[in-house]
Amino acid sequence: MSEPATVDTPLKKLVGDKTAKALASHLDLHTAGDLVYHFPRRYDERGEHTDIRSLDVGEQVTVLAQVQRTAVRPMRQRRGNLLEVTVGDGSGGVLTLTFFGNQAWRERELRPGRWGLFAGKVTEFRGKRQLNGPEYVLLGEGGDGEAAVSDDIEEFAGALIPVYPAAAAVPTWVIARCVRVVLDTFTPPDDPLPSAVRASRKLVGLGAALTEIHRPSSKEALHQARRRLKWDEAFAVQVTLVQRKHRAADWPARPRPARPGGLLEAFDARLPYELTAGQREVGVEIAADLATPHPMHRLLQGEVGSGKTVVALRAMLQVVDAGGQAALLAPTEVLAAQHHRGMLDLLGPLGRAGELGSAEHATRVELVTGSLGAAARRRALGEVASGAAGIVLGTHALLYEGVDFADLGLVVVDEQHRFGVEQRDALRAKADQPPHVLVMTATPIPRTVAMTVYGDLEVSTLSQLPRGRSPIASHVVPAAEKPAYLDRAWRRLREEVNAGHQAYVVCPRIGDGPTSDEEPPPEDDNGRRPPLAVTEVAPLLAEGPLHGLRIGVLHGRLPADEKDAVMRTFAAGDLDVLVATTVIEVGVDVPNATVMIVLDADRFGVSQLHQLRGRVGRGAAAGLCLLVSEAAEGSSARERLDAVASTSDGFKLAELDLEQRREGDVLGATQSGHRSHLRLLSLRRDADLIRDARAEAITLIEDDPELARSPALAASVAALVDEDRAEYLEKG
Repeated sequence: MSEPATVDTPLKKLVGDKTAKALASHLDLHTAGDLVYHFPRRYDERGEHTDIRSLDVGEQVTVLAQVQRTAVRPMRQRRGNLLEVTVGDGSGGVLTLTFFGNQAWRERELRPGRWGLFAGKVTEFRGKRQLNGPEYVLLGEGGDGEAAVSDDIEEFAGALIPVYPAAAAVPTWVIARCVRVVLDTFTPPDDPLPSAVRASRKLVGLGAALTEIHRPSSKEALHQARRRLKWDEAFAVQVTLVQRKHRAADWPARPRPARPGGLLEAFDARLPYELTAGQREVGVEIAADLATPHPMHRLLQGEVGSGKTVVALRAMLQVVDAGGQAALLAPTEVLAAQHHRGMLDLLGPLGRAGELGSAEHATRVELVTGSLGAAARRRALGEVASGAAGIVLGTHALLYEGVDFADLGLVVVDEQHRFGVEQRDALRAKADQPPHVLVMTATPIPRTVAMTVYGDLEVSTLSQLPRGRSPIASHVVPAAEKPAYLDRAWRRLREEVNAGHQAYVVCPRIGDGPTSDEEPPPEDDNGRRPPLAVTEVAPLLAEGPLHGLRIGVLHGRLPADEKDAVMRTFAAGDLDVLVATTVIEVGVDVPNATVMIVLDADRFGVSQLHQLRGRVGRGAAAGLCLLVSEAAEGSSARERLDAVASTSDGFKLAELDLEQRREGDVLGATQSGHRSHLRLLSLRRDADLIRDARAEAITLIEDDPELARSPALAASVAALVDEDRAEYLEKG
């Protein structure tokens, strides 16, 4: 093609309608830019093994392997022959390729000694792993010196063979052929990295990097190409976050300095326990932020039970002392109601202004949720609008029209990852000037994620647990291998109840009816049974191993008043066992609950399991968490559960969680509905590169805040921060 291709050139102009349609429908690739940025997931070398032994059944794979032998035998159930081809990877791992029907030409083609790329889904038959009717392409010359059998081989002329993320209908060699066609006429976009950054960091040009990552001339050239393209990703994200932080620093905000002799001092004096050193230290940081004429933007992360709520309440009281109001946004009504009860208990007379026996400088604490009746809602909204309610707690209902504040000075967002930026902004917009913002999470965040996802926030960490928290023992219960262990788990739960304690049983799904946000889809790609459901498990337990115990049910589809009633009943000790979904994951605090049994535990993430088990061991008695799973010993799911059981350190588990998640999930591929911006950058492995990119971004933004002198970079940043991705960057 004589006309050069750009990032916006439609693929149908370059590779033809049929192939372009396949790339679009199966891989969401529409333009030359989409394809050029569809990077190989790995590189194989002829003569080096692919490690066939590590393949999982059900996995869609492309393997580089050598034909070892072939065999033809008649099929028993139908006419014709079955061709079995055994291929190996040089390490001792073998795989059987099966072809049905009379295909003598394949037997001639797939001669022992030939190397090829073979693509298909791994299945198992009589203990042997195999690919049924795989797609394949043979590489190089045959053993007798004949020419390569296909024009497609040209893509693999080099020593390094790119293997692309592919689909059954579009195997890796088809993608490689299309990439070759596009690169032959491709004009790369303007380089987004400023020349000073490229020079100081010794980075190759964008055009060279895009060519070498697809058709590497050497391992060193490939390394330099990957390093350069990782810089593009890291730098665009860091410039976005530094720019946001820079703009926020210029916003005006009303200072809310501490007031001697006010509510905060009175609250500290009546606290029934001593603050930890960490709580005091973070409290000083927040108090200083609140006293400045620019809005605080701080992330408070801390282990389950580290005392974040008390830190947040002290900040809220400082704002109330300074004449303002504070609002706490919680993700669920259960958590909002619990915060309301907990804060009223902690404040005592200080939170009952206007009531008999209230303290001299008392304020009011209001709860605003969607389930309030009309009269209660009118009364609560009146208290908020007049300023009589200094502290306002609620769910999304706080964001609605008609919820007006007299002087909103502080927004606290609990469990930050549950909210999007537009929700936080809706609450911010209810203030005359930008309020101070404190976001909290009990999901520990690895350092690189904090630097990348929360790069526009100052970060405070509470790692010390308050005195009085009891240890939690965790064990995996292998239900498939040892059913007796599950029987023992139910007996152990009964022992705790007989000792006067309470228990949780957690399921991954609600049950019949439409799926909720809290549950995974009922079917599994690998044909496993549907996950266990609360509405199905609760009656089975009541009739079986937990017969005679008082069992309650809690999940997201219950009406709000019913959810609150169930939690109140459980908290009061009038239920022995609560069978629930992850609706109890955050904030639920029942000190008498000592045991949790998580069913189908392998269906939950590492951080989620850590959050869940934090619901027990909150009182004087030790906690016990039993992770029930049918995952086989040695499987990645079982190893993940073993890791959770082996440590209670949430930060170690957060690093493990990051290792096991696809990088795209961290910055929004699954969240925003777009392909992730992070195609190469690893938040785990590239911490140093991310740190360097942040340093360069700070230098650049200080000199050129709006990127007026870097138009290509400004365009790159704009492409990253479209509406959905901006939401995810703040949402984390």
